[in-house]
Amino acid sequence: MFIAIRRAAQGAIHRGEAVTDGALNRIEMDFRAFDGCLPCATHTLPGRLPMEVVVHDPDGTVVARASRH
Repeated sequence: MFIAIRRAAQGAIHRGEAVTDGALNRIEMDFRAFDGCLPCATHTLPGRLPMEVVVHDPDGTVVARASRH
């Protein structure tokens, strides 16, 4: 699961660009692929999973943050 989410984030988030809702949606899709509980996958209305994405540079410094609740 971690590898899939990491690859989705790397493909959706690009250096110097803001983290968009579209990027969060792609990351969420990969997370939900591993959620074996359909009720849990749709537990929020209007169907959005609360999440936070934190982007780090190679040194580990936080360069961007986006969240959806």
